[in-house]
Amino acid sequence: MLVTVDSLVFIRNSNGICSHLLLIKRGNDPYKGHYALPGGFPEMNELLVDAAKRELFEETGLSGIELQQLKAFDKVNRDPRDRNIAIVFYGFTTIQNSTVIGGDDAEKAEWIPLESLPPLAFDHDEIVQFARMKLDI
Repeated sequence: MLVTVDSLVFIRNSNGICSHLLLIKRGNDPYKGHYALPGGFPEMNELLVDAAKRELFEETGLSGIELQQLKAFDKVNRDPRDRNIAIVFYGFTTIQNSTVIGGDDAEKAEWIPLESLPPLAFDHDEIVQFARMKLDI
């Protein structure tokens, strides 16, 4: 069984409105070339929130984001590699702290308008939909 961490990071404007979501374009299989939430595998000696922050930085260059745990996603076939439980975190940033660059196993990182999100890898479409409903975004 696998455990991964994923992060939803939204740009919030001065009025508190969320306009964009940070996505990566995957550089590796599975789903190579598809958009996904930044994330990956925690190290054995790492808290999940620290793993989420590390993966966020490694894949996007973004730091200084306070992440809160949203939910565990455990659909049996959510990952073609193996049984995988994803612990998902969320956070917000401003346009002033939004410079990103793809790194590690992310081909690129970019901010996508919430109203025009592409189809996402794994079950990330469901995760985004759940977060938007739960967080009223």
